[in-house]
Amino acid sequence: MSFSCGIVGLPNIGKSTLFNALIKTVQAQSENYPFCTIEPNCGRISVPDNTLDELALIANSKKIIPTVLDFVDIAGLVKGASKGEGLGNKFLDNIKNVDSIIYMIRCFDDSNVSHVMESVDPVRDIEIIELELVLADLDKIQKVLDRRIKNSKSTDKIALKQIQLLQLFILNLEKGVSIRDIEFDNDDEDFRAIIKEISPLTIKPALYVCNVDEDTIANLSQNKYLQIVKDKLGDKYPVIAVSAKIEQEISLLDLEDQKEFKKEIGLDLSGLEQIIQHSYKILNLITFYTIGPKEAHAWTLRNGRQAPQAGACIHSDFETGFIRAEIISAEHFIEFKGEIASKNNGKMQLVGKDYTVKDGDIIHFLFNV
Repeated sequence: MSFSCGIVGLPNIGKSTLFNALIKTVQAQSENYPFCTIEPNCGRISVPDNTLDELALIANSKKIIPTVLDFVDIAGLVKGASKGEGLGNKFLDNIKNVDSIIYMIRCFDDSNVSHVMESVDPVRDIEIIELELVLADLDKIQKVLDRRIKNSKSTDKIALKQIQLLQLFILNLEKGVSIRDIEFDNDDEDFRAIIKEISPLTIKPALYVCNVDEDTIANLSQNKYLQIVKDKLGDKYPVIAVSAKIEQEISLLDLEDQKEFKKEIGLDLSGLEQIIQHSYKILNLITFYTIGPKEAHAWTLRNGRQAPQAGACIHSDFETGFIRAEIISAEHFIEFKGEIASKNNGKMQLVGKDYTVKDGDIIHFLFNV
């Protein structure tokens, strides 16, 4: 099971440069972490995982299979995209199909690189992107609401509640408030049903990436635009700074040279590492493992899911025929150098269907087909 992150932004802000640098960086790092092209603008990268490597070494696993993230370089947005301007329709279709949105904002001056709006203004750029997504949602939700009102019966309580939800969405969107910023009970069946039907763009988790110049990447306090973005967004969304040009340079190096280069310029984490970390957070993902001599496998799961749902990541039989599961944390597996010693030291749990999977769990599923 893979999750996808769409990189969006105005044209000519370094989006494709960053996308290409990210996938080349993964290619350069290790054969254990391959990149494959799904479509010309979509790349699947295997997530570097030191814990997985350590578990595989202890278990003497013949094969290592990391978890993956998909990155989509989405067509550049222009004002009026919600009405089909530029590549608007393609833009909106691509966003509809991703799990989260990475807003890329230009935060550098360069007279050699033109800006589609003829000036660098990150707040204006953010507002253009957000407005186009809001307008697209408004148009779609209004059409659904009109149909519901026309076909609803006054005695249908579920339909009436969903109409109220749609009206609430429209009321907030008209104020420029994204659906993700409205407080809801995510376990409410009516809410989930209507969200599934309308698939709003503005409910998707968001991350803001500021493309800064290479001169300020190691001293971000010198970048005036970055602070403007942070002041604009406050604590609502995570904001990270990367330099697409620096990422491009990193992508041309092998793993050891990448480490040395980052050290030289005072960069703790590359753009790839930061984006992966924050993408996991905004998507509310955790990693669990299945470990054995044949393979060490990392799996991605939504946080809060139970053991049978984790089993479904591997095969549907693991969920439908679930009996119980044996759990050892990766921390204990590493501390006691393997499964047997972990069990002997009382670090293995036998759990049932109601067990909530934790990040770093090593799971052995017992099931009946």
